[in-house]
Amino acid sequence: MAKKGEGVKDAGAQAAVPKGYIPALKKKYTEEIAPALMKEFGFKNVMQVPRLEKIIVNQGVGSAVADKKLIEIAQNELTTITGQKAIQTFSKKDISNFKLRKGMPIGTKVTLRRDKMYEFLDRLVAIALPRIRDFQGINDKLDGRGNYSLGIREQIIFPEIDIDKITKIMGMEITFVTSTEKDEEAYALLRGFGLPFKNAKKNE
Repeated sequence: MAKKGEGVKDAGAQAAVPKGYIPALKKKYTEEIAPALMKEFGFKNVMQVPRLEKIIVNQGVGSAVADKKLIEIAQNELTTITGQKAIQTFSKKDISNFKLRKGMPIGTKVTLRRDKMYEFLDRLVAIALPRIRDFQGINDKLDGRGNYSLGIREQIIFPEIDIDKITKIMGMEITFVTSTEKDEEAYALLRGFGLPFKNAKKNE
């Protein structure tokens, strides 16, 4: 797991990792989470066990319509937070009320897979979420298809962001895409990874 100030020296830079390196949560999935899920749901084959396939981090920057520099700032910040180059997202249609034209940049996005996905999740659970003021857990409502979206109000909960250098507080949506379409299985998987659901104890 990358420590503050390490791993993301330049936008999109990939830190050198030791040969044979396995992210802690990837190892935990293989050794602890998957066996526990097999037992809990009575799976006969390890291929039936739900997996975390990708994490999508999406940041809408509506104010970029008036200030294009905000898109570049958001893109750089999201790159720093995730350790992977963020891309810009663009409007798909004209919306005159918001002075928005088709093709204008309106946000940034990163899709994390494999090791970077596990590393980001580790930092999110162990460092970022506990930094939220008066934090009491996250909502446990999934989308009905085995995926879960988490709204973050402020990017400053991530230690990679220097609060003295930010120009605007911006939120983001983090979507966890799993291999199962059953919310119950996906919930158990994400709970195993340490996502602090408010009602985890009640549902156990």
